[in-house]
This record gives sequence, C-alpha cells and structure tokens, in this order.
Amino acid sequence: MKITLKDGSVKEYPVGISVLEIAKDLSEGLARVACAGKINDKLVDLRHPVTEDSEIQIVTFNEEEGQHAFRHTSAHIMAQAVKRLFPEVKLAIGPAIENGFYYDFDRETPFTEEELVKIEKEMKKIVKEDLPIERFELPREEAIAFMEEQGEPYKVELIHDLPEGETISFYRQGEFVDLCAGPHLLSTKPVKAFKLLSVAGAYWRGDEKRPMLSRIYGTSFAKKSELEAYLHRLEEAKKRDHRKLGKELELFALMEEGPGFPFFLPKGMELRNTLIDYWRGEHKKAGYQEISTPIILNQELWHRSGHWDHYKENMYVTQIDEEDYAVKPMNCPGGMLVYKTKMHSYRDLPVRLGELGLVHRHELSGALHGLMRVRNFTQDDAHIFMLPEQIKDEIKNVIDLIDHFYQVFGFKYHVELSTRPEDSMGSDEDWERAINALKEALEEKGYDYIVNEGDGAFYGPKIDFHLEDCLGRTWQCGTIQLDFQMPERFELTYVGQDGEKHRPVMIHRVVFGSIERFIGILIEHFAGAFPTWLAPVQVKVLPISEKFHDYAQQVVDALEKENIKVEADWRGEKIGYKIREARLQRIPYMIIVGQQEQEEGKVSVRSREKGDEGQQKIEDFTARIKEEIYTKRL
Repeated sequence: MKITLKDGSVKEYPVGISVLEIAKDLSEGLARVACAGKINDKLVDLRHPVTEDSEIQIVTFNEEEGQHAFRHTSAHIMAQAVKRLFPEVKLAIGPAIENGFYYDFDRETPFTEEELVKIEKEMKKIVKEDLPIERFELPREEAIAFMEEQGEPYKVELIHDLPEGETISFYRQGEFVDLCAGPHLLSTKPVKAFKLLSVAGAYWRGDEKRPMLSRIYGTSFAKKSELEAYLHRLEEAKKRDHRKLGKELELFALMEEGPGFPFFLPKGMELRNTLIDYWRGEHKKAGYQEISTPIILNQELWHRSGHWDHYKENMYVTQIDEEDYAVKPMNCPGGMLVYKTKMHSYRDLPVRLGELGLVHRHELSGALHGLMRVRNFTQDDAHIFMLPEQIKDEIKNVIDLIDHFYQVFGFKYHVELSTRPEDSMGSDEDWERAINALKEALEEKGYDYIVNEGDGAFYGPKIDFHLEDCLGRTWQCGTIQLDFQMPERFELTYVGQDGEKHRPVMIHRVVFGSIERFIGILIEHFAGAFPTWLAPVQVKVLPISEKFHDYAQQVVDALEKENIKVEADWRGEKIGYKIREARLQRIPYMIIVGQQEQEEGKVSVRSREKGDEGQQKIEDFTARIKEEIYTKRL
C-alpha cells in the first residue's frame, strides 16, 4: 500500500504495518519522541495498524495533538495512583486540557495538599514501572458488565449514553483499566516531568443537580526544563493575579452581596474611563455614531432576535405589568430598533452604530473568576449596516481598527475563523456567502488564521482575535460577526438605487470584548504597572515634611492644570516610607519636594522605570509627561 507522508513524499509499506513501525523506518529518533499518529487526519495510537493507502503523520510533543496524547496518559497515571492509594474512590472522567490534564473523582472528602504529594509519589512509581499501555474493545453489554464488576457507576452511565454501534474501547496499564477513546502513549515510562497543581469541586457532567466531584488538576511535559519553565510562569501569573492586584491597587472590589457583579472603585473608574475615552475618540475618527439602548426589553423582542429560543438559559427574566421581559444579554436587538427609527437610502450606508452597552448573563457560580468571568459587563459593541457590495471593505476596516487598538497596548495576537454551528438560523447560501466574505477579507489583509469548524454564533460566522499577554497566555477579545439573519428577522430595509426596498447586511463587532475583562487582562499583562497614559495616578507628590506642604500644593495645582492625574501624600510619615508606598502602588512618577526644591523652584523626580532622575524644572517635567501620555508610550 502507498503511504503519503507529511512532506508529500510517498512510500510503500506492507498492509497492517503500525504507525510506530512507519516512524521507526523514517527515523529511530522520531520514533523515540513520537506520541501518536494521524491517519488521514484522524488521531490514533502509535500501535494502530494501517490497512490501506493513507496520509500518515507522526505526532510529537511539539504539536498540540502530541501534547494531548501525552497528557491524556498522564491523567490515567494519576487515576491509577489515586486508585492504588484510595481504592474506594469512584472514577468519573479525566481528559487532557490546554497546558495540562485533570481527573474527576467521587470521594466523600476533597483531596488535601498532603494527599496530592502522596499521589505524585505513587505516580513516579508507576512511571518507573514502565507499564505497557494496551487498548481493547468490548461489545456494549460486556462493557457495561465489566464496569459494573469494577464498581464504576460513572463509567456505566457513560457507556449507556454512547450511540448504538459506537466502538467501546478501554485502556489497560498494569492493574488499572479505564473506559477511553484514546489515543495514549505506548507505556507509562515517558511521563517523567509532571506536577499536580490544585484540587477543585466540579459537578458531574457540569450539572449542579448531580453529585459534586473532586477534581485534581495537573500538568506534564516531555522535558523537565519545560515543566520548570511552565511552573515559573504559573508563579509569575499568581503574582500578577488581577484579583489580588485589583484589591491592592484599589481598582475594584468583589463582594458577597453581588457575586459576579464587580464594584469599580475611584481608581478603577479612572482606568476604565481612560479606556472608554480612547475608544470614543478612535471610533469617532472611524465614522461611528454612538448610541445607548435600554437594559430591559420585552419577551417579544427576544423571540424576534432568536435569543429566547437559543440563549434563554443564560438570560435574567422579569415581569413588568404582567408581561415577560428580559435583561439584555447582548446589545444587538436594541441596535436593530435604533436602525429602524428612520428610513435609510443606499447613500446612507454603511451606518456604523457604536454602543458601550451593559449586558447581563447568568453564569454558574463555579465559573465566576474576578473580572474575567462575570455576570454583568460592558461590551464595546458596534453594529454596521451595509450594502452587500460593501461587506469585504467593512470587514477590512474593522480588522484595521482592532489591529490599531492592540498595537497601542503592545499585544501580539492571532486570528481564528469560526464557521456554522449545528444550532443555527438561515439558509446554506447565506452562510456560505458570509464565511467566504470573512475568509477573503482575512486573506486579502495577509492574515494566517485557524478555522474552528462549527464554532460560529447561531446567526453567523465570526472572526475572533486572541491576544497574547507577556506570559504567553491567550485571551479571546475582539470579534467580527457577519450576519444575514438579524436584518431578515427584524425586517430591516434600505431604499436602493432602483427605488425599491432591500435588506442590508450587518456586522456585529467588539474590540475590547468586555471592558471589565480587558481591564483584568491589562492588570495581569502589566502586573499593575500601567503605562503612564493608562495609570489611574500618574504622579505622586511627596513633601519631605509638613513645612513643605504649601510648595507641594503648588506642584499639584500646576500638574492638575495640565490634566495630569496627580495625588499628594500629606501624611506625617518619613520620606523613605512614602517612596516605598508609592512604589507598591506602581505609580509611574514620584515628585519629592523639600528645602532645596522649594528654594530653587524645582522638583526631584523618581520614575518607576529609572529610579532617581534628579532635579528638574516643573515645566520640563510637565512637558515630558504630557508627551508620554499623548504618544501613549508603553
């Protein structure tokens, strides 16, 4: 049979040869580091036989699929260790996830930190035992009986839920057997660099009415040096945790009275308003008009938009005058109604309506996370209504705008294109037009992109922008969604050149995504040390003692007159203590005033970046900081 390799070359092999044997034939070194294989794009074990002409790819840990097989095996090793130490524990599921793995266990009491250490020790023994990992299959009834015999009720439930006729496969390593589709490594031996990270609660199958399980998270790598680098990044991420810094820097508060509903404090509002002012200025330049739509609208509107049928479980509902209403989870339907307030000609289009709209979505309490996952947030939305022939140019304009924003904050990013989901509205023709328009715009702008099949919105495909922060983590923020459905459902029209009414096409788009989440990302990216233009306090004036308060006030007044955000520390503390406090608050500049500064009409400047910068005239310092703010220097 003929095997086509990744580089396009073709080789002949006997029918039934395994993926591993092909890897060995290509290179003994490749076979040693191989984690799995791909046969015609399907991920398989290295032990899998090849029985017909195929395209074959050998997958290592350097590729995402290889990491998946490696970490899936790591999850099984952890589960085996848990069963050895705590035989009474029931197994649930244990997948590989981004950067690691987890396994859910049913146990009366959660695992402790001390028990994690014991589990790690047992895992090391299992790795040292070099247990071969073997795959086998059973018919449905035998599989159910086998798992019942093993005393694993969660596995029995999973088998019952598998579609009729689906292959039911298991993996065995030593005495441990698990229901699993795979793929896995050939043995436990390669998994030497691993670490168990934390324990959390998780409902069985994500259902809060089902049992609460104990979830152990871990990570693993092919090399010890890679594990150490990852753990270092995790430690750095803990230091940058926006929840911790948000409290220390007095930016926002999370309170029991409103779980998932953040409170912004004065300094947090300064930061937020700076972002909003920048957003408004850039959008005005780009031809957007700003609107505001109500937070609560009636049920009929949400039926019309499709949200009541496709999104109701995430919406907060209420009654007004015995009629059902919903708190908006999205701004789009309100934007439609604004468009409909007047008749539009083809000469008016495109119409670009921007809205900083507060939306509410019901998130499970276990999913809430600081500002990153909340129940109310402000979307920097815009809806663009356009002629069909304007689609590509408008998409390109939005791509350019998003790119400009991210460059200002110093973010790298990558782009993903999500196509039609199963639960969608509209015709095949509309979806094909929409997907092709997004693809063509990206390709004409020279963007590489990843395709996420079936991951679009229910009303249209989308382009997602994933930011990369200074720790290499990615965050999905900007989105461009092309929509042929909402204009139809809302009967939007414009008068064409022929004097007849036609349907516009629309784009939904965000740049920040959510103001709250973007602030959380900025806090962690900059570790709270914001660039001067973003900093809630740009300058802290520190008088050496009370007798220099009058001169310090003159400095404060001079800076405020130039719209510089300034505070003074009037406390009777020693100057060294005041400097340390200002450093902890990550303020870009400190101005120290004492006898010499007062006599010479100058200020002593300390910057976060360079430390002591000596004495300067207040006019020179003001001009410098204004330039830094104006150019948005990072």
